[in-house]
Amino acid sequence: MLVTSLYKSRFRRYARRTVISFLVAGVAYETDRELNASAIIRNLRTVYACAIIALDYKINFTPENAAGIPALQERVANRVYDLLVENGGLYIKIGQAFANNAALLPRPMQEKFGTLFDDAPQVPYSTIERVFRAEFGRPPAGPDGVFEVFEEQAAASASIAQVHRAKLKTDDGSEQWVAVKIQKPAVTKQVEWDLNAFHAVMWVYEHWLFHIPACFASEFITDHIRRELDFVAEAENSRRTAAFVAQEPHLADRVYIPHVFTELSTKKVMVIEWIDGVRLSDRRGIERLMGDDASVRLRAPLPADRFPRLKGGSEWVMRTMVDLFSAQIFDWGWVHCDPHPGNIIIRPHPTRAHQAQFVLLDHGLYVKATEGFQAQYARLWKALLTADFDGIKNIALSWGIGAPDLFASATLMRPVRFKQTDTANFQEVNEYDRGVMMKAKLRQFLTDTDKMPKELIFIGRNMRIVQGNNQVFGSPVNRIRITGYWASRSLVTSQDLSIVERIRETFGHVLFLGVMLSIDVVFWSMRLKQWFALRLGRKGNGFEDELERSMRTFVKSNLGIDMPEDAFDG
Repeated sequence: MLVTSLYKSRFRRYARRTVISFLVAGVAYETDRELNASAIIRNLRTVYACAIIALDYKINFTPENAAGIPALQERVANRVYDLLVENGGLYIKIGQAFANNAALLPRPMQEKFGTLFDDAPQVPYSTIERVFRAEFGRPPAGPDGVFEVFEEQAAASASIAQVHRAKLKTDDGSEQWVAVKIQKPAVTKQVEWDLNAFHAVMWVYEHWLFHIPACFASEFITDHIRRELDFVAEAENSRRTAAFVAQEPHLADRVYIPHVFTELSTKKVMVIEWIDGVRLSDRRGIERLMGDDASVRLRAPLPADRFPRLKGGSEWVMRTMVDLFSAQIFDWGWVHCDPHPGNIIIRPHPTRAHQAQFVLLDHGLYVKATEGFQAQYARLWKALLTADFDGIKNIALSWGIGAPDLFASATLMRPVRFKQTDTANFQEVNEYDRGVMMKAKLRQFLTDTDKMPKELIFIGRNMRIVQGNNQVFGSPVNRIRITGYWASRSLVTSQDLSIVERIRETFGHVLFLGVMLSIDVVFWSMRLKQWFALRLGRKGNGFEDELERSMRTFVKSNLGIDMPEDAFDG
């Protein structure tokens, strides 16, 4: 009887403790969800996933388990991808950084991150209305609303914001439609938690687990992500870019930056003029709009059919794109860091019949390059295109980069092979040895991260996306020659040159343009082969396709990575 009573007492005590624990956990969960937008839970999820990944590597990345390393990479890819998608928000932005460099990751990660897009479910209209009342003290629409009409269904929804279409209230009754970008409330609550978690994970991976440079740029990246959440700063970025475009005769009439209604914009809401056109991500629509779709066969209707056919074809679109971003890098030192196809619209020119206009959207993420970096980067491009290996090495070493051949290839996005360069033999090694050799290559590549210009992180992303866009449209322009031209031109037009220096740079520019003729010959011979292949009903490889093929061979021999054939597709 005494024993039974004792067991009952213990059972009641344990049951009470269990109930209390569940209640406390439930209250904590709900409090975190309501007040922090589940930021603590997200961090715990991150810590757990990263700990499992680290433990998996410590146990299974061994010489004895060389055959099991592909399965290990598959597990890691799945865990990282699931973490990014489940947490959402800024984690998608971090995931996109992986995705844009996925070609240099193991095959399972290439395949997984290739499916990661900045797309997210829209938050309900009731949430949007609360944001408006908090920012403006009134609802989006209605008699006392900000707009005459506000469409409750979002036109687009991404990880940190969504866009609604609205109609302005005007005195003359004219219709003026705008795009209203609203920051999702959860992002503001999560941002510092997420960025701190990112810092912590990079630090642990670098100093405790993998001993490779991982966090040297984390402060630079997170600072720019914070700025992307300030729509007042984005409005200023847009205004500044429009001013640069207006001052450049080669671009002023071809490129348009949508007007921002600053009087209706705050840190969390931004109102921009609505642009009607075809997004660059709609390849078939762009080809139809620009007259490349010249088939006389019966064609299915497309949204692009509501516009008249425009002149110039996809060649005009890509030339304008390469010109614009080359001017940003080499002349303005003011670089848009997210030129993916969804942020570019091609529309009919408002005042010129059958002429196109290139519209650049989403000005939240820019990087400011110093004049010193611009000059060095321009000289690097000239050295790359004239095979000045000593010049390339000197710049690479001054930036703390110890593998100038890999750096040159990554910059130009075509193989650059130095004479007497030692190449590790990745061809006949197992997966474990390949991983060890890759880690050694990475440490050799980044010998002094304090010297490396952090601008390279975002500028490299910019150039990578531009290359992908050119490839998707069949390589209609010689991206390398156009970029090299702007690099050399910027050295001639620099404001700080003496008369003697300007004469020397001008003479060098003329010689450089002569060298560029050889690249044009290669490009146009590839275009001719491509044209004949298409006429014979075969797939015609473009200039960028050939560069990708040679890069796959180069990366395989230098890093032991099997790049898929579509590694550089936009």
